[in-house]
Amino acid sequence: MSARGRRPQPPGVPANKDIEAMIRVDHAGEYGAVRIYEGQLAIFDALNRTSGATDAIRSMAQAEERHLKTFDRLVNERKVRPTALEPVWRMAGFALGAATALIGEKAAMACTAAVEEVIDEHYACQLDRLQGDAELKETVKDFRADEIAHREEALAHGAEQAPGYRLLSEAIKSGCRLAIKLSERI
Repeated sequence: MSARGRRPQPPGVPANKDIEAMIRVDHAGEYGAVRIYEGQLAIFDALNRTSGATDAIRSMAQAEERHLKTFDRLVNERKVRPTALEPVWRMAGFALGAATALIGEKAAMACTAAVEEVIDEHYACQLDRLQGDAELKETVKDFRADEIAHREEALAHGAEQAPGYRLLSEAIKSGCRLAIKLSERI
């Protein structure tokens, strides 16, 4: 244990605030994604909706669960403080998912497309900054590929045909960018 009560980082892994912020925000983001899909699926299940779109959402939700488990492990192994905003993201993610599902499948897909566009940008920026942490870099690279595939799938399921797509998409992207900034710090 170090003087600060933390385990030393694995060899070659820089112990710095930038890496901690990356893990914290990525953990929060994956948690938010899981909650969005939970909200969408709660509505679709309540309405007994089954379609190619709902099947796609279930599949994407499973991938996000896998991502969250990985970041849960990294938070614990590296003793990274999770975001204090988790209760907010719990409610906000579920509410966003439920609200877009209530509008319809295309709006749910518009939500996915918007979120994944921001996450793709976010992960690309992290990849440019990650040096010396091969495990985190590979994780981000793999998960970015999943997020890009989710966005493409959402577009293929008619995301751009959602009512008020441009406004809905921009509002969701703005919210995601704000959540990223807040979760890095808080």
